Amino acid sequence: MTTNATTPRSLDWVIRLVSIDTTSRLSNLPVIDVVAEEARRLGLDPKISPNPDDPQKANLLITVPAADGSTGAGVVLSGHTDVVPVDGQDWHSDPFTPEIRDGKLFGRGTCDMKGFIGVCVALLPDMIAAELTEPIHLALSYDEELGCLGGDQIVKDIANLGLTPRACIVGEPSSMRVITGHKSVNQVKITFHGKAAHSSLTSSGVNAIEYAARMVTWIRGRADGWRTDGPFDDAYELPYTTTGTNMIHGGIATNTVPDLCVVDAEFRSIGAVDPYVAMAEYEAYARELEALMQAEDPAARVDVEVMAVVPGLDTPPGAETVSLGRALGGVPSEDKVTYGTEAGQFSGAGIETIVCGPGDIAQAHTANEWIALDQIRACEAFIEKLIAHLAK
Repeated sequence: MTTNATTPRSLDWVIRLVSIDTTSRLSNLPVIDVVAEEARRLGLDPKISPNPDDPQKANLLITVPAADGSTGAGVVLSGHTDVVPVDGQDWHSDPFTPEIRDGKLFGRGTCDMKGFIGVCVALLPDMIAAELTEPIHLALSYDEELGCLGGDQIVKDIANLGLTPRACIVGEPSSMRVITGHKSVNQVKITFHGKAAHSSLTSSGVNAIEYAARMVTWIRGRADGWRTDGPFDDAYELPYTTTGTNMIHGGIATNTVPDLCVVDAEFRSIGAVDPYVAMAEYEAYARELEALMQAEDPAARVDVEVMAVVPGLDTPPGAETVSLGRALGGVPSEDKVTYGTEAGQFSGAGIETIVCGPGDIAQAHTANEWIALDQIRACEAFIEKLIAHLAK
C-alpha cells in the first residue's frame, strides 16, 4: 500500500482491525486482545470484562489518566467491536481484506465502526503525551449488533471501576455530525403454541399460524396508528414511532394444522412514547389471543419474550457535550437519527452523550461497505482537538 501526506495516520490500525472477523456470532476477543496489548505496550492498564454468559465475548476499558494520575471525570470514546454478517451479500472483494479504491476503504466494519476505533487506538500515544487535565476513557463493547448487549454491561463496568466521566462520544457513523437523539430499539419474540391435527379435522387442532396472523395484523394496525396519529418529532426522517413484523416461522406440512408459529417484531420509539408502556400493549394483545386459543384447547399458550430494549437518546441541544462536539469540529445538526446506538445506555447512566463518528450510516451493513478516507482524517482531527482541549 502506497502512503502519502494525505494518508490517514490511523489507516494501519483501521485496516488491522477490519481484517479481524468479529461477526457477532463469533468471538470479539481477537480485537479486544490486540487493542489491550497495544495499551499495555504504551504503559496503560486495560480492563477486560468478559460477558458472564459467554466467555468468548468481552468489553474493554482503557483509561488514559490525567497528568496528576486521576481517573475521575473525563470523556468516554465509545465503540462496538462486533460487525454484522456478510452472508448472501454480493461483495466485490474479500470483506475482511480491506482495499482502498477511489479514496474509499472497503471492508466489513470500515464504517460501522472500526474506522472510529482505529482512530482512537492510533491516537493513544498522543493522549498519553498530552498531560491531560482530565482522563480519556476508551470503551469497546461486544454484541452491539445483537441489541446493544455489551452496552448494558459496559456502563456498569465504568461505575464498578469508580470512573465518573462527565461526557461520552459514541463514534457511530454520522458523517461527523453531532447527533443528539435517536429512537429506542425494542425487539420481541411471540411464540404461539397451538395443537397439531390432520388438516381434514381442523376442529381438533388449534392453528398457531392463524393466531399469529392476528398478532401480525395488530402490529400493522399499531404501525398505521403511530404513522397517522403520532405523536410526532419532526427532527426524525420518519417523525413517528415505527413497528413491524420482521420474521415469522411456522408449520410443518400443507396437510397439518400447525401447532407452532413464532413472530419476531420490533418497534422504534420517539421520546414521546414510553417503550415499556408500548411493550406492555404488545403483551396484552398476545394475552387476549392466548385466551381465545385456550378456549379451543386449555393447553394452548402464547409465550412473549422481550429480546432487546435499547433506550433512545435525547440530549438537550444546549448541553455542554453538544457544545464540546461542535467545538471539536463536529458538524452541527438539528437532525435525530432512526438507527439505535449505545448512546442511550450511557445517557441513562447519567453520562451526557452525543453521537459523532466517521462514515455514512447508509454504507453500514451493506455489501461493499466502505468509509471515505476523508472521513477518517476528519475523525482524526476531531480526536486531536479533543486531546488539545483536555490538555489546556
